Amino acid sequence: MQDKPYLRQYPDPSGHFGPFGGSDVPPDIARECARIQEAYLTIGNSYDFVSQLRDIRRHFQGRPTPVYYAKRLTDSIGGGRIYLKREDLNHTGAHKLNHCMGEALLASYLGKKKLIAETGAGQHGVALATAAAYFGMECEIHMGEVDIAKQHPNVIRMEVLGASVVPVTRGQATLKEAVDSAFEAWLADPEDSLYAIGSVVGPHPFPMMVRDFQAVVGVEAKAQFHDMMGVLPDNVVACVGGGSNAAGMFSAFIEEPCQLYAVEPLGTGPELGQHAASLMYGHVGDIHGFHTMVLTGEDGGPAPVYSVASGLDYPGVGPEHAYLHSSGRLNAVGATDDQTIRAFYALSRLEGIIPALESAHAVAYAMELARQKPHESILVNLSGRGDKDVDFVYEKYPPAEWA
Repeated sequence: MQDKPYLRQYPDPSGHFGPFGGSDVPPDIARECARIQEAYLTIGNSYDFVSQLRDIRRHFQGRPTPVYYAKRLTDSIGGGRIYLKREDLNHTGAHKLNHCMGEALLASYLGKKKLIAETGAGQHGVALATAAAYFGMECEIHMGEVDIAKQHPNVIRMEVLGASVVPVTRGQATLKEAVDSAFEAWLADPEDSLYAIGSVVGPHPFPMMVRDFQAVVGVEAKAQFHDMMGVLPDNVVACVGGGSNAAGMFSAFIEEPCQLYAVEPLGTGPELGQHAASLMYGHVGDIHGFHTMVLTGEDGGPAPVYSVASGLDYPGVGPEHAYLHSSGRLNAVGATDDQTIRAFYALSRLEGIIPALESAHAVAYAMELARQKPHESILVNLSGRGDKDVDFVYEKYPPAEWA
């Protein structure tokens, strides 16, 4: 029998989830990571910090977000019952604010003046810009040029909130390159700035910190579902790029008799460059200072990736997801662009909820799972709303052709 519950065992003191995770970074980054880890383990567990964060979540973020039974969507499938954890109702429209407010609060305790981060879909950027405004800090968001064009509404929101958006033009000019650029900016001024990473990726302690801040999603959802139904859900589903929303959702169910499904973006095909499914098609490797499953090219480096959802087009995955998948606890599945767009319109038309394209991947797989398991319950983390995506979807996938 295990001496400690799972969340107290993983990561281990060196930041590993089994063989995955850890920290393989230059000495200057390692020193800053060690400082952040020490601050998180001391300040982050203090009464003052926890009580202030709980107050922010209740009175500023609007937590708890509800669990909702999607009856019309369920009825249209004629299968398993689909429930949604409504993170789209969290302030700023996605789960990202959960860890951004925690990271910003930690930065304020450390006396930092500036928050630096990357963003893909823009939801992390908006959330961090919001946190910076709340705490009176400067904010610098690095974003790939491709994603800036694709997610223009969120770029506007970041700038309105006072953040400086830095276009990244190197490489594919998407999420991986934005992470590279943000790391470089942080190292230029580590004393006064904090890199508030946007997912459960990067060197230790970032995967642990972001998971812990996001765990509120799973804690709420577990209690809410049990209050509604008297039992736990049979299946728990979340989309995975880096995997922050999934880590938060799954954390409460890892030791429970529920099937966990990580839905990766299958894009337009199985060939490299057409998808971003690191768990399904990746190999063990290193990216951004940690050990995980990585989509690699012929040169051994990270391969080009693609997803209709900007927040999922990352060539790696959080080390905890890699560990849970390798141990058999986590099912790696996927949704194609076409399935995702159809789910986007189905949820919009049947439930009056426009999902983020990232979240629509999870909805798409939940719809398929409902057909496979007609007598079971399926709890989906609806990680964000689709305001940022409606212009792009309407132009590229007109409703007359797809709804």
